[in-house]
Amino acid sequence: MGFVYLAALLVSLFGMVMLDRRFTLFFWRDVPRAAVTLLVGVAFFLIWDVVGIDLGIFFRGETSFMTGVLVAPELPLEEVFFLTLLCYLTMNLLAGARMLAVAVLDRREASPAVADGPAAARSTGEATS
Repeated sequence: MGFVYLAALLVSLFGMVMLDRRFTLFFWRDVPRAAVTLLVGVAFFLIWDVVGIDLGIFFRGETSFMTGVLVAPELPLEEVFFLTLLCYLTMNLLAGARMLAVAVLDRREASPAVADGPAAARSTGEATS
């Protein structure tokens, strides 16, 4: 049972990679920039964790679902994978939201009568339903 949490994180990371690949969100759009962004994000949160551990704010919880492998005192191996998943998910969500916003704006620009509503259609003499 010691690898259940790590396995769940790896499955989730695989899902993020598949979504990224399918919709060209993050790594499949620009690999060097994505790698730097992901590494900086994970490094930031690892430093955040180390400072929190040093201040006594964070500590490692005991559970049978974790491997028990520590990267640093009170910092389990799974935390590195969790932070990677967190950063990757955030970047995929951000890229997906941008793509959706662009698609909505493009659709509005393509059909100005729909974007302006029924008032624009009446002023141009078009029928509305």
